[in-house]
Amino acid sequence: MTASSTRRTTAAHSRTAAVGAIAVAGALLLAGCGDQTKDKDASTSETSAAPLADQLPKEIRDAGVIKVGSDIAYAPVEFKDDSGKTVGIDPDLADAMGKQLGVKFEFENGTFDTLLTGLRSKRYDIAMSAMTDTKDRQEGIDSDTGKKVGEGVDFVDYFTAGVSLYTPKGKTQNIKTWDDLCGKKIVVQRATISEDLAKEQAKKCGTNKLSIEAFDNDQQAQTRLRSGGADVGSSDFPVAAYAVKTSGGGKDFELVGEQVEAAPYGIAVAKPNTELRDALKAAMDAIIKNGEYDKVIAKWGVQAGAVKEAIVNGGK
Repeated sequence: MTASSTRRTTAAHSRTAAVGAIAVAGALLLAGCGDQTKDKDASTSETSAAPLADQLPKEIRDAGVIKVGSDIAYAPVEFKDDSGKTVGIDPDLADAMGKQLGVKFEFENGTFDTLLTGLRSKRYDIAMSAMTDTKDRQEGIDSDTGKKVGEGVDFVDYFTAGVSLYTPKGKTQNIKTWDDLCGKKIVVQRATISEDLAKEQAKKCGTNKLSIEAFDNDQQAQTRLRSGGADVGSSDFPVAAYAVKTSGGGKDFELVGEQVEAAPYGIAVAKPNTELRDALKAAMDAIIKNGEYDKVIAKWGVQAGAVKEAIVNGGK
């Protein structure tokens, strides 16, 4: 992905010499000033056409790059295409935002459950990875233990998605709701809302045990289900729907029941970095207003999750 850039050129100055010695000195002085101006313009070319560049923190504006932590195995939100290029909803939105901010968004792959740790350690500037905005994540609370594990993060919310169930095609076993999972085995991605919901359901099932197998990424969970190693899988709706549509040419899986727990996806930013957070919100609002957002959402067929404006910390 490449942020758009425009180079400004400085008009050459010339004067007619009245006296030879003065003219030579004046020409040299003007030439020197002209060269310096060109150098200055060249160094700022990446941001000269970006209307929101001045809203970024200076260190990011100077670097020209926003480092993005992402689990790049979550089609269609972010994944590698056949050529190895990172593609999907998030990269496309980031590309459009980059044009507003005058920087490149560089996606770095990591397992989902390590992204916030990477953000806290400043390995990444942001985490953008179909991450659900929750109060626990905002406050740095481990959802399993209820204990504080960090200072938390702020979110710039940009999409809404629920959680879906899907089974091998033709083998639904009458699964329609989460209450139908007792006595079954479910595959999920680790540290996701799907895993949280599965753990909550397992408590309700009691002795009619719900078995849960969690994986580092969603593709591994799909492979397990496809091979017959489980009864059902769960992912965010866009991901589950994409798997149903594409895996095995649409012959591997089918969606069952309705979406639950609709909640916002957010771009995670470290709490102290309010300037970057606000710049991202402004960029997201700008591409929503200019229509680039809708183009991306339509391209990937996920219009049902579109939002009208970016919200900071809208998760519950």
